[in-house]
Amino acid sequence: MYNNLLVENKEMIATITINRPKQLNALNKETIQELHEALKSANEDVSIGVIILTGSGDKSFVAGADIKEFADFSIAQGGELAQKGQELLFDFIENLSTPVIAAVNGFALGGGLELAMASHIRVASSNARMGLPEVSLGVIPGYGGTQRLSQLVGRGKANEMVFTAGMIKADDALSWGLVNHVVEQEELLDTAYKIASKILANSASAIASAIRSVNANFQDGVNGYEVEIEEFGKCFGTSDFKEGTTAFLEKRKANFRK
Repeated sequence: MYNNLLVENKEMIATITINRPKQLNALNKETIQELHEALKSANEDVSIGVIILTGSGDKSFVAGADIKEFADFSIAQGGELAQKGQELLFDFIENLSTPVIAAVNGFALGGGLELAMASHIRVASSNARMGLPEVSLGVIPGYGGTQRLSQLVGRGKANEMVFTAGMIKADDALSWGLVNHVVEQEELLDTAYKIASKILANSASAIASAIRSVNANFQDGVNGYEVEIEEFGKCFGTSDFKEGTTAFLEKRKANFRK
């Protein structure tokens, strides 16, 4: 079905693997389009509660964008590349109602780190290396990297990573708040699945509301507190709210995923 992806649906978890090992899973135009389609399909599938994104092999999650595709672009083409990429993939992931966990194995550089940062949760292998090397090519991160990195690690550390074009190790990424967990390579997917299993025990509709509420905090001109109030109120009209509160009062475990 896909030329550059492997997709496995198992126990309400969709695992999407970027499968371009010879190119260290670099993002080309086709792969971005396929990721959009695979993520959209998983998000619309009521049997899927969590999406895990990873890269094939143990060397690289995604080692950036495919530079060959845009080396001769004009100013207008460059702007269009960034805009379309953000709409199709990076902003798209951030605003999905299904939570996305990035399982970062090896290099996450440029567009690869931007892909991980657009995901809702990040787990990294101990051999992971992360960076935004774009200024070494005469450009800047164009898929939301300057914005999401500063949100996650603060302006000073973001400036250092962007200006130096350097890579940081997984332990530094953890201490800086760039990733949630660091584990050994062989434990990476198991850890992502464990987090996914915990998520699956909870209300899908409430989690979707939580995603919208958290994201609102980072949107210009949007009052996140007001969005939270609105989303909180909407929860009262869901079957999950009825099930969750009834289960609590009956002292039993809620069964949200029927």
